[in-house]
Amino acid sequence: MTSSPTLSAVALVCTLSPSPTRSSSELIARQVLDALGEHGVAGDLIRVVDHDVKPGVQLDMGDGDQWPAIRERVIAADILVLATPTWMGQPSSVCARVLERLDAELSETRDNGHLYTAGKVAVAAVVGNEDGAHHISAIIFQALNDVGYTLAAQAVTYWNGEAMHGTDYQDLDETPAGTASTTKAAAANAAHLARLLRADNYPPPQ
Repeated sequence: MTSSPTLSAVALVCTLSPSPTRSSSELIARQVLDALGEHGVAGDLIRVVDHDVKPGVQLDMGDGDQWPAIRERVIAADILVLATPTWMGQPSSVCARVLERLDAELSETRDNGHLYTAGKVAVAAVVGNEDGAHHISAIIFQALNDVGYTLAAQAVTYWNGEAMHGTDYQDLDETPAGTASTTKAAAANAAHLARLLRADNYPPPQ
């Protein structure tokens, strides 16, 4: 484990199910946070559907919008883990809303011209019972990179069950070896990159 600097991560879980319902998306997000913890990264988790996140593309949509409080935790973290289930081959509507709200970051800069997300690292985590993880990770990668996040090598971990059956990731007897090793690689690479960027961020825009 690398001891310094201390890094932090926040996982946004985009399940459609509110707490305390069990969630495969939350399970894989916690596994990513556990793997990051092996590299000195302190993790935090938010189940987005438990909060009143309004639709829109502004920092604060008013009328009780709880995204600003979530955003504070996202901006404070060195690493963002975005976990989503697969529905009809697509990320969940909750995940789409998170990406829409992050669009506001394109208009928010620090005094040196950096986006608040510049120098921060993103990891995707996808679960589902049909193929779709590559498609969904491509959507997440493009959106998060657009708003300033950096992607390490192997920046996604996922599990897709066989077609035409109803097994959930959380109901497996054990985590498949391929998913477990991919989670560890994604976490190791993300922590390494976040530590490098913490020490030497991108040059400010000219």
